[in-house]
Amino acid sequence: MKAKLILKDRIVYDGGYIQEMVIWEVPQPVAGSQHLYKYRLFFGLPNQRIVGYDNERPKGDHRHYGEREEAYPFLTIQQLVGDFLADVEEQRRQYYAEQH
Repeated sequence: MKAKLILKDRIVYDGGYIQEMVIWEVPQPVAGSQHLYKYRLFFGLPNQRIVGYDNERPKGDHRHYGEREEAYPFLTIQQLVGDFLADVEEQRRQYYAEQH
């Protein structure tokens, strides 16, 4: 089985903020993960990650939130996307509050 693209989505918000989600189904788990998905979810500016979820080898599933990096308990693609979008919405809300 070759890798199969499951999701690819990109949104550019006012101010140059980017939200990008790329998820692949892969034939074998990525080193450090126990499931058959390779993913990269990003929110930030071109040279500044604000929120990120990925399973880069050999770290496995983890999330970046501001300056923090922590393990992420992957359950399903739906949960992954939902958690990421909730974090993005929180960051966008904070940004909006600071601007007004």
